Formats: sequence, structure tokens, C-alpha cells
Amino acid sequence: MMRNKSNSLGRWLAVVWAAGAFILAPARILAQEDVLSLEAAIRLALANNERALAADERVAAADSRVTKARAFFMPTVNVSGSYTRRPFEVARLIGNQNIIVQSYNGLSGQANLSMTLFDSRSIPTLLQSSADFQSELQTSTDSKRKLAFEVGSAFLATLSVDQVLEASRSRMDYARQSLAAAKARFSAGLVSVNDVTRAELEFATAEMGVTQVQGQVETTYLQMGYLLNTPPPRKLAVPESLFRASDDKSLSVDQLIAQAQTRRPDVNSLRWRAKAQGALTLEPSLKWLPTLSLTGRYTYTNEAGLTGRNFNWNAGLTMNWSIFDGLTRNGEFAERRALAYQADLDVRSILRKVDLDVRGAIVTLESQRAALKQAAVAHGVAVRNAAETAELYRQGLSSALQVADANVRLFEAAVNLVRARYGVGVAYLNYESALGLDPMGKEPTIED
Repeated sequence: MMRNKSNSLGRWLAVVWAAGAFILAPARILAQEDVLSLEAAIRLALANNERALAADERVAAADSRVTKARAFFMPTVNVSGSYTRRPFEVARLIGNQNIIVQSYNGLSGQANLSMTLFDSRSIPTLLQSSADFQSELQTSTDSKRKLAFEVGSAFLATLSVDQVLEASRSRMDYARQSLAAAKARFSAGLVSVNDVTRAELEFATAEMGVTQVQGQVETTYLQMGYLLNTPPPRKLAVPESLFRASDDKSLSVDQLIAQAQTRRPDVNSLRWRAKAQGALTLEPSLKWLPTLSLTGRYTYTNEAGLTGRNFNWNAGLTMNWSIFDGLTRNGEFAERRALAYQADLDVRSILRKVDLDVRGAIVTLESQRAALKQAAVAHGVAVRNAAETAELYRQGLSSALQVADANVRLFEAAVNLVRARYGVGVAYLNYESALGLDPMGKEPTIED
């Protein structure tokens, strides 16, 4: 029996090495299953999440404001009509003609037209609303982009916990094999009961760890479902292209910062806001110019009266010129100029922030790459140590305490390797975000 248990422990050495290969290359294993990809998850979030839908509605509202601003340059026409029933009719004989002054049934109608031919204040309003619309387009794009990166980070976090669960199960299986071997050696009188007790404690700890991590897995999948506004996905595919890109990307700061400052939607949104505020600065100055408007009216009545005309019309021009308004325009100009300068300062500030974001993202990505290399080396050492300790225990040259410690170190190394690998993925997502790209490494599309 002891020989069979020892052989089982020996076979477990192959499982230990296989666990290392699984953690180092998870994409090739998981890609064979029917799973949700990162790109599909982002599409679901952009289609279902309320934040993305609200961003579209804000763009629609901004577009409506542009339509309202254009209305200042369009004429307005309204038509009205009335019917009146009277108890008697009034008529007058003038010459040989009978003129009805008031009939039993009075009908009248009129069409009114009014149009502002020139109002200088409407020009800045149109420029401001158009710039605000462009700014809202950029803001909407940036909101969706941030949502996509939030999904990407949650996606990687969920995969990371999934891999930790695999490592926890491997630890529990290894602890089970160690417990069986310790019991076999105790039955043969080769070790004391302390070896069995230590192996039982390690198995119980590993089993509890699996339960705890299983709860974390369920929580992260629920959070993914919340972000996607769908039922929680069953399984996620490792984004192999993302990890490949994070490994191969050569980092150059000088050109990247300029590209990010030109590309990022949040920067462009503030640029358009500054243009909108600059357009409003013109309005107080243009108020010094007069306004000119056109009015017209066309009427009909069945009571022609003394005029003898059922139809009539008139047209007129109106000019209004505010010569003095108590220096209100001066105050408005000073206020608008200060707000425009503040908007320019916001643009300068975010440009410096982009510089900091890109440099910080590059430093973090390089640090995570180094951490991944160290974690891979540490994991390889832990795998070899666990295998050697298990073999020594089989030969009676090590204790159950040493086997348990080797198992714990292997588990910790596996967890650190998982976290380091997905830490590189998160760092690369932050790098793409700083550059103004989407999680797939593409420039975001501005949807008009």
C-alpha cells in the first residue's frame, strides 16, 4: 500500500509541472472552450450599459441645441382663423351698392411672418452650440472608451481569480496526495503521527482556500455581468493578442506624448469647450450693432366693409439699436473673457496631465514586465523544489512539514505568477488608455 501511495505521489510530480505550464500559457488552453472574448464583452457593454446609452442621449441633446441656434436665422410663420355667429346682420346702402358691414357668420383668418434679418448676437450662439456639440461628441466617445477599459480591467481581474482558483485546486490535490502518502508511511511505521497531522492541516487549509477563492470567482463574474448588463458569463477567453502586444511593444516616449495629446477624446473635448467659450466672448461686443427684422401679415375676412376687400396684406422692417445699456455689455465681456481664459487653462492642464499619464503608464508597464519575469523564475524554482521534496519524502529523506512548506511555496509562487501576468495586462490597458486608444489598440471612432 505504501508503495502504491508513493507511486501516486510520484505521478503527482507530473501534475506539478503541468500546473506550471498551464499558468504560463493559459490562452492556448482556454481558447479551445466556448467562451466570451474581451472584444465581445466590450461590445455588449457598449450596447447595454446605461452609461454608454446616456452618452448617446447627451450627444442627441447637444445636436438639438444646434438646431435651436440655427432657428434664429429662419423665419417663423403662424396662421390663425376665427368664426363668429351673430344674432343680426348690419348692412348699409352706399350709392347703388349694398355693403354688408356685419354678417350673421363672420369668418376671418391671418398668416403672420417674422424674420430676423440681422442680429449679431445669434452668430456667437450658433458658433458656441456647434462647438459644444463637437465637444459632446468627444466626451461621449471618451465615456464609452473609459467604460471599455473598465470592462477590460474587470475582464482581466476575473481571469486572474479564475487562475488563482486553478492554483488553489492544484494545491488541494497536492495536499491530498501528500496526506495519502503520510498515512501510508504512518501505517508502515516509518513516520510518526505528527506527519499525518501536519498533512491533514495542510489539506484542510488548502480546501478552505479553494472555498474562499470560489466565492471570489462568483463575485467577479457577477460584477462582469453588472458591467455588461447581461447575465454573468460562464467563462472568459484569455486575450492572447493583448498579452502578445504587451510583450512585444517597444516604448518610445517622445512621439507617444504628442500623439496622445492629439488623439485623446477628453483633450479634444476641452479644446472644443474652449472654442465654445471663445465664441461667447464675441456676443457682448456684437450687441453694439443694431438688429433688423422683417414682419409680414396676410389677412382674409368675409366682411369686406367699406374697403370692399376680402384679402389684405402688409409688410414692415423694424430696426432696434441699443445705444446705452448701463455698461452691461462691458461687464459681460469681462466675464466671458475670464471664462474663455479659464477654458484655455483647462486645456493646458490636461495636456500636462496627458504627459504625466503616458510617462507613468510606461514606467508601470516596464515595472510589471520585470515583475512578471521575476515571478516566472520564482515559480520555476518552486515547481522544482516541490518535485524534489516530494521525491525525497517518497524516499524517506524529508518530512511532511517540508512537503507542506514546498506545497505552500508552490501555491504562492503560482498565485504571484498569475497576478504578475495579469498585472502586465492591466498595465498595458492603462498604457493604451493614456495614449487615447481603445482596449483593442485602435483609435476610437467619433460617431456623428
